[in-house]
Formats: sequence, structure tokens, C-alpha cells
Amino acid sequence: MAANYMFSLILEPQEGGGFTVLVPALPEVITEGETETEALANAEEAIRAILAYRRDHGLPIPSDARPEVRHVTVAA
Repeated sequence: MAANYMFSLILEPQEGGGFTVLVPALPEVITEGETETEALANAEEAIRAILAYRRDHGLPIPSDARPEVRHVTVAA
């Protein structure tokens, strides 16, 4: 039976439309989609592929990394 893993995602809306998805615990996962639903589905597929790769190559599967958002004001 396959194990279940939960990962935090960063979903970034893009200026021209669509979304980019990052997975902080799995930096190999960077994907996108035209809609939020498509972007999340693509992220799930990419996560599955990376987990399979890590398992097949004896690499550890990390715990979730919960991203924290901070704001910085910069004069330019």
C-alpha cells in the first residue's frame, strides 16, 4: 500500500494569466497551469514523479516545509 504525503504549496498568480506552483519541501517541483485547478493537478503529478524518483534512487522523502511569507519595503 502506498504511503500518503502532504506538502505545502506556493501558488503564484502570473501577470499574463495562469499560475506557477512551487513546493518548498521538494525544490525539484516547479510547475504551472492556465487555471488554479490545472496548476494544482500538474503539481500533484510532479510530486508523484519526484517521490517515485527519490524512492527508486534511495533518496529520502523530506517532511513538509511550511513556507512563511514576510514583507520587505525597499527604496529603489
